[in-house]
Amino acid sequence: MSAAEDKCCKDWGRFLWSEYYQEFPYFTEEAVRPGCHPCRLLHEKPAAKAIVLVHGLTDSPYYMRSIAEYFYEMLGYDVYLPLLQGHGLRHPDNMAGVSLEEWKKNVLFAIRFAAERAAQVSVGGLSTGGALSFYFGCTEPQVTGDIYLFSVAFGLYGGGYNIFSGILESLLSNSCFRLLDNGKPLVGSHPYRYDRVPLKSAGELVRLIREIDALHQTAADRSGAKRIFSAWSEHDRVINVKEIERVRNVTGTNQFISFVIPDAVRVDHACLVLKEPIYPVDSQPGEAPLEAANPCFAEMMAALQRFESAGC
Repeated sequence: MSAAEDKCCKDWGRFLWSEYYQEFPYFTEEAVRPGCHPCRLLHEKPAAKAIVLVHGLTDSPYYMRSIAEYFYEMLGYDVYLPLLQGHGLRHPDNMAGVSLEEWKKNVLFAIRFAAERAAQVSVGGLSTGGALSFYFGCTEPQVTGDIYLFSVAFGLYGGGYNIFSGILESLLSNSCFRLLDNGKPLVGSHPYRYDRVPLKSAGELVRLIREIDALHQTAADRSGAKRIFSAWSEHDRVINVKEIERVRNVTGTNQFISFVIPDAVRVDHACLVLKEPIYPVDSQPGEAPLEAANPCFAEMMAALQRFESAGC
């Protein structure tokens, strides 16, 4: 972790969400890695608008930090950043016992907590967090605002033209296939995410993807009644971006506003939400980052602000 990141973690300590630990006792301040804690950014006077921002698979609220600051400082929102079960831990035990049901409880708690202070609650997130946000945007009445999606995982990358996406998702949904997980340690040089994705947790994401697919076939899908801002990179090799386009077509282009970074810019999946690069634990001056910053971050935030302002 660089000196700047260490200072950032300490500065953000004042935003630690203590009530979250009370609600989910499998998390404690001691069990969670520095910089990975659940947080909430609250104005002294409750804001009229709040947003819940959800991190992605194997990472932590740190990834949503720069976007959270933008909503808080520039747009005047109160902001809540939950920590999904099994994530951000010093000793994750290969994410044993991780479940989609518990992730839903984590996000729903944040939504209901936000609704106690704000008249309007929006949701958003990265990858798996984006998928969870879309799910609750479609099904939870207390989500009365907009939906913000960043590299949303509506499907998994399956090679050129994503021809193997269906095969990959079928394998990950198979409990026997998940037994092949290599069991290697999750915590390594990255300060804010695990070094690999356990097959069990990837299988839970596939369950979520399939539940979202089913929503489009039922009256429970209320996404067409909400505005959606969706940002992604054509260079993404983690998700199936064609599925984002499919959901956009189902939702309606007037309600679904896209910000797409061209493949030539080479912005990787999780880097989309990074204003600053991430360096290894105990990195030295001049050392290369583990993940680069998004060179289009300011442009993406400007597009987000235009979208937000248009809905006022």
